[in-house]
Amino acid sequence: MIKIRTILHSIDTTGPGGAETVFLDLVENLQLDGYENYAIIKGSGWVEDQLKKRNVRYYIVKPRGGLSLPYYFELVKLLKQNNTALIQAHLLGSTLTYSFLSCLLRIPLVATIHGQVDLNPKEKWIWLKQKIMRAGVNQLIAVSKDLRDYINIRKLFPTSSVQIIYNGVDEKRYQVNNSGRLRRELGMAEGDLLIGSLGNVRPAKNYELLLDVATLLAARNTMPAHFVIAGHQKKDLMKKLQIKMQECNLTSRVHFLGFQNDTAEYLRQLDIFLLTSSSEGFSIATIEAMASGLPIVATRCGGPEEILEHEKTGLLVENGNANELVKALQDVCNKDGLKQALASAGKSHAVSRFSVANMYQSYAGVYQRYISAIKE
Repeated sequence: MIKIRTILHSIDTTGPGGAETVFLDLVENLQLDGYENYAIIKGSGWVEDQLKKRNVRYYIVKPRGGLSLPYYFELVKLLKQNNTALIQAHLLGSTLTYSFLSCLLRIPLVATIHGQVDLNPKEKWIWLKQKIMRAGVNQLIAVSKDLRDYINIRKLFPTSSVQIIYNGVDEKRYQVNNSGRLRRELGMAEGDLLIGSLGNVRPAKNYELLLDVATLLAARNTMPAHFVIAGHQKKDLMKKLQIKMQECNLTSRVHFLGFQNDTAEYLRQLDIFLLTSSSEGFSIATIEAMASGLPIVATRCGGPEEILEHEKTGLLVENGNANELVKALQDVCNKDGLKQALASAGKSHAVSRFSVANMYQSYAGVYQRYISAIKE
């Protein structure tokens, strides 16, 4: 009896986020004929809960600090035990771990980098980590052209060796009715705008800029609005944001909601989607908002420039410019037909260009190329 071969999917984070969503979608739904998927993660949390919910076979292998031999021995045992034909790693930690094992066991490694944070030039021993990746990774995938160019500038991989695969969303998930839940819970007045963001509270999301925007709008008193932010909260950064909210008298107008299980239900309640990030590898939240039929206002911070066409599928604003963001929000509301035009064109573009089906097809092509090479 021939033992079935498998494809391993691994990620080194345990909480919710864009990279984690792509990891889960691939391990659950990208099924190649004759191969089974399984996952290895580093601990319990949201990712494990989702793997259980999706009935994905998985293992938890916890690192034991540094180059722990028992940790690597356990991974080698699982790779052999599962007759692993290919490894898909996400983010820097997993990519480094499986670069070692790819070299050792001669198993092809496909690694996806989701943002510049994975290649921080100030990170300790980054030059050594880059050498390890060059040795072990067979195919490096970047989630945007901007990220691929950054990888090339850092001389990690030549441009010709990096494939761009855009993150995709299942547009059907976002065709839901507006429940009005948030408006009721926040006690909003009729006619108030609900402007929302989606993303974990971390430095790159630059929610300080969102607070500046809210402050300017409140001072001008021309567009009554509430701001809502959905995402896991980093305690130290959240404390700073709360202090700024109190200083700017924003506590009744800006609401950090924490993680929302149903992003489709959350997004459908918004009037405008606002992205204030200082850096984005791609921004899957922007695609989700477009699929929900929302007009988008976003900073030029990397990924959004590849997603949005200015004044056609969204409005792009200079990175870090609160005054320009306020103007863009006012234009969406005040210019005749602009809000609906942006929403309609954005939704059509998201469905045609950034569908999850396109993402699966692109990854499947990469997997088949390396699996076929093994057979030959």
